[in-house]
Order: sequence, then structure tokens, then C-alpha cells
Amino acid sequence: MTRVAITGGTGNVGGQAVEALADHETTIIARSDHEDYDVVRLDVADRDRFVAVLDGHDVLVHLAANPSPFADWDDVVEPNIEGTYNAYYAALECGVDRVVFASTNHVAHMYNAADPSEPESLVEDPRPVTPDDPPRPDSYYGVSKVTGEALGNYVADRHGLTVLNLRIGWLLSEADLAETQAEADDHARFARAMYLSPRDCRDAIRRAVTAPIADSPLTCHVVSRNDDRYFSLLEATTGFGYRPRDNSSEVLDDG
Repeated sequence: MTRVAITGGTGNVGGQAVEALADHETTIIARSDHEDYDVVRLDVADRDRFVAVLDGHDVLVHLAANPSPFADWDDVVEPNIEGTYNAYYAALECGVDRVVFASTNHVAHMYNAADPSEPESLVEDPRPVTPDDPPRPDSYYGVSKVTGEALGNYVADRHGLTVLNLRIGWLLSEADLAETQAEADDHARFARAMYLSPRDCRDAIRRAVTAPIADSPLTCHVVSRNDDRYFSLLEATTGFGYRPRDNSSEVLDDG
């Protein structure tokens, strides 16, 4: 059986990853404990311990990061850049076969931000964006994830490691999505465009871990099949079989 390590396993996306990979042998790694499952404690800034914890695993799902698009530079450098370097260092030291890296929609959202100082705003008529477009991060958080993608691309090309960069959208419950629609129009549009339902999140992570990958590194956008989305899903569909089932407009209509 494939042994999977999940960093950031106590976070929002981490919880979905744990559920998605329940039928695998998983090690849940985080800085703090969780009331529902056992956690191996690790600060991703500790490179030597990262190697020790990762030893014996086949796949690393690297979710650990400061996830705030409003974070200052000093708040993202250590967890998001140094921590990601340590993740790849440990993966190479331990002979891991695949790394699934949690990138973000914020690496390319400045193309369509309604307000350059507001990373959760969206213009009325956004232009399509594919993973082949040059990064245009909307925040220091986005910059840190551009760096993380670059690290993974380098390791894939230099060392042959299978790497998936998943540009994850905004994981929201149906109730939380509905709440965003009472806010400013540009923020409400952003939420509808970036919405990622919990079950689509689980499906993406499960497939990213288990699907055969013909081309590595592989960079894909992962949002639900939203009417308002502007990110291409073709790369995720063809690259690892992602099949989103939910749509923010339909969720809101049903609500």
C-alpha cells in the first residue's frame, strides 16, 4: 500500500486530504495536535526532523503554509519558502516518488484583480488564465507559492521526481459561500469564481496522489466547475483525471 505523508494535516484543506486518503496508510503531520486523529508534530522549518518524519513514505502531500493572501513578507518566508525547500530536500533524501504541492489561485490572480491592493476581488469581465501564462501574483502569499512551484519544477527536471503543483481555489462550505454573496460585488464574484467544494477538493487530492502522471512537473488549477471561473481546468482534467462536480452558481441557486 502507498504510504502518504500529509503536512498541514490539521488545516482546512488538510482535513479534506485526510478524508480523501482514508483508505491509504497516511501520516498526518502538523505543528499542533488534532482532536480527531493522531498527528506527528513537525515545524517544517526543521529540516533534519522533516527528513526523519518523511522516511519510508512514497508520496508527500505538502499543504503546510501560511495561507493568508494578506500576510506580510516576513510571515510567509519561513513556512512557505524555507518550509517548501525543506519538503523537497526531505523528499529527495527519503526517495519519495511523488510530491503534491498545494499552490494557490493567488499566483496568477493579479491578471483579474479588480483592486491590486485587494487579493480577493475580481473584475467584471475576467480574461481566461491557463497554467502556461506567466505568474502574476496578487500578494506576498502568491509570491511565496510561485517560488514553491519553481522549486518543484526544478526538482522534477533535475532529479526526476514526479511533481504536481495544484493551484487550489477557495475551499468553502455551501454556507460560507452563501455568506460571501452579501459582501462587495467584486468579492462576491471572486468567491463564485474560485469556489472549491469539499468533495471536489477531496477528489482532486485523491487523484493527484493516485493517478498515473505522464508529464512532470504538472501545474493545474483546481476549482469547481463554476460558471464564473476564469481558470482553465483542461490541464487538471487531462493531466490527472480531475472531474469537478460542483458549481458555485448551482450551489447558490439550490440554497
